[in-house]
Amino acid sequence: MVTESGNIQVQTENIFPIIKQWLYSDKDIFLRELVSNGCDAVQKLKRLSDIGQVDTEGQLSLKVNVELDKDNGIIRVMDNGIGMTADEVKKYINQVAFSSAQEFLEKYKGQPGEENQIIGHFGLGFYSVFMVAEKVEIDTLSWQEGAEPVRWISETGMEYQMEASDSRTQRGTTITLHIGEDSKEFLEGYRLREILNKYCSFLPVEIYFEDLKDRKESKDKDGLVDPKPINDTRPLWLKHPNECTDEEYKEFYQKVFNDFREPLFWIHLNVDYPFNLKGILYFPRLNNRFDTLEGQIKLYSSQVFVADNIKEVIPEFLLLLKGTIDCPDLPLNVSRSFLQNDGYVQKISTHITKKIGDKLSSLFKNERENYEKYWEDINPFIKYGCLRDQKFYDRVKDFIIFETLEDKYVTLDEYLEKGNVASGEIAEGAADPETEDRPEGGDETEADAKPEGEKKEAGKDGDDEEKQVFYVNDKTQQSQYIRLFKENGLNAIYLDSIIDNHFISFLEMNVPKVKFRRVDADISDSLKETDDDKKDKAIKKESKDLEKLFKKVLDKGELKIKVEGLKNRDVPAMVLLSEESRRMEEMAARFGDMGMNYPFPKEETLVINRNSDLVQSVLGLSQDKSREEDMKMICQHIYDLALIAHKPLEGDEMLKFIERSNKVLAKLVAL
Repeated sequence: MVTESGNIQVQTENIFPIIKQWLYSDKDIFLRELVSNGCDAVQKLKRLSDIGQVDTEGQLSLKVNVELDKDNGIIRVMDNGIGMTADEVKKYINQVAFSSAQEFLEKYKGQPGEENQIIGHFGLGFYSVFMVAEKVEIDTLSWQEGAEPVRWISETGMEYQMEASDSRTQRGTTITLHIGEDSKEFLEGYRLREILNKYCSFLPVEIYFEDLKDRKESKDKDGLVDPKPINDTRPLWLKHPNECTDEEYKEFYQKVFNDFREPLFWIHLNVDYPFNLKGILYFPRLNNRFDTLEGQIKLYSSQVFVADNIKEVIPEFLLLLKGTIDCPDLPLNVSRSFLQNDGYVQKISTHITKKIGDKLSSLFKNERENYEKYWEDINPFIKYGCLRDQKFYDRVKDFIIFETLEDKYVTLDEYLEKGNVASGEIAEGAADPETEDRPEGGDETEADAKPEGEKKEAGKDGDDEEKQVFYVNDKTQQSQYIRLFKENGLNAIYLDSIIDNHFISFLEMNVPKVKFRRVDADISDSLKETDDDKKDKAIKKESKDLEKLFKKVLDKGELKIKVEGLKNRDVPAMVLLSEESRRMEEMAARFGDMGMNYPFPKEETLVINRNSDLVQSVLGLSQDKSREEDMKMICQHIYDLALIAHKPLEGDEMLKFIERSNKVLAKLVAL
């Protein structure tokens, strides 16, 4: 052919100006684009073979080779695919933004074969090479009979030279990159392997990598070792779920995510209509319940890696999972790194969310024992999903479970149906549904026959009675309160993860008439004596005297003091902090001065147990003027002990408590 020179034509329709540093955020994209183009060329040849236009029988296996020649500063990408004629080079290379893949699909539309295996959607991919190369050569020979090999050379990306080639004697294309001084990092073998593993691990055509520097070192006594492809041409997500074993799923997970722990379970996505979507989502196992969840969902388009954690396709809360999603029809932009806004993308996102909900539903209904075992690991994900996506909450709200003081798991409805009473127990003093009085002259109604908390569906509209859910968020700090609950046959749930503070507020907004109360926020009536005892005048006077005494001794104006007759006589006092006040404190601590400058009441209450022998002794000491100092010291100590059971003492409070403890011990020894 006659040597030809000219300027490259730029088709600007819907494409911004071709300035290489604008196209791609990472230089390493160039290798993905070249290898993907090589795969396209091979796939096109396979397509032509399928429809009988070319015979590849008995020929070399179809593949793409990446070759590094560090000594000469060269990277070559070679394929034995469809190749190009001189006219095709002019059309597909010299006219930037003309997508040959798109034209090829249009030309052979309706013919048998797999259209979605043609990767490219843009004609700009090739020009990413000029981010790293100071000179680029293309040597190509078309599959068409009588075609002549062509060489194309460009040093700027804007001017080219075409001439006859003597490098290709067989069908296919070789692209030679002369790497520039500012991109020498790409002349390292480990760097190219890293890029190929990142972007090309699952391309549909075998990819081989060879570092010429290692060629001699790879020889053994019989000669060169047979090379192995660096990719898996048929990743697990392309198989039908029925063809996959549990071991294959686990091996794939560990290979792709370098996680030595086995996943809890997984969801295999396999959708052909109304869109093409395949993938596997894994629920990872946490190291401990306070592990920070950092998921990774790899997005592919026709087996070409696009990016991690693209929020347009994967709902934000699902990014806590790990997995692979392959969607060939994604509306990618020029660099394949971002998505165009499209209703199609939203449909994909909605479908993925639905499949997650369906999987959780199936586990809960059919494998509840396993579901409960998984709960510690998956509950942060589910709760976060509910907070971020109302539709997701609507799908999974019946499958949200809570661990109780009995070390059992219950749903919110199951907890409320028992009226906070532990399984198989009715707290002393609480109404027994089997023996409570019925209205005179009236038959037992269906509502009367049900225990409190079952008269209407828990938390539903129409039930005017507020349902209380008691919870624990620190087993150690709240151990005294837990003990009181257990002793009186009461139940509570554990909510001890960081997200639970937000989650209970969310549930209160979504479940009518349900309020969450920490076990130290209120005293259940079941922990107190019956109301009849309070009618005794002597008890009323005693309660007033105790309240007055502790107010005077403690001298804490903001502290509320209340006297109750608790069933447990070993507890002299308890400190309560209202749920609302505590939540405000936590919010102020969490956000600092941001919008929290206004004052709010600290509704802390000291509950004195008039049934305690120690409290009764204090009351007696108050009548003895000679023991006034002892009485004051014991009152203060009772308060501090109650405070310690509620929260840690700080600073001067702890010093004074230690000093007083020493005095108490000294007095005991002196007796």
